[in-house]
Amino acid sequence: MDARDIILRPVITEKSTDLMDSKKYTFDVALTATKTQVRNAIEEIFDVKVKSVNIMNVRGKAKRVGRYTGKTARRRKAIVALTADSNDIKIFQENEENK
Repeated sequence: MDARDIILRPVITEKSTDLMDSKKYTFDVALTATKTQVRNAIEEIFDVKVKSVNIMNVRGKAKRVGRYTGKTARRRKAIVALTADSNDIKIFQENEENK
């Protein structure tokens, strides 16, 4: 698997943005990804040092539209903690024009 196939997208929620202050970043990862694959992919893509990786499986939620019921897709979420001497991951790009 390529590193870009393992890391799908960053998770941007209020809780995950609070965790960024303590160098913890949350990503959606492939359903078959292991902790070591996620660690290697993050280090390769963002050029940082990973301290630890926690992975959790998120079940699909039951949704309803009228009389039809279904489920959202299940996903796998990884919380990656970086070492203290590592660089930060830039998820939000800052524009010089907006300053």
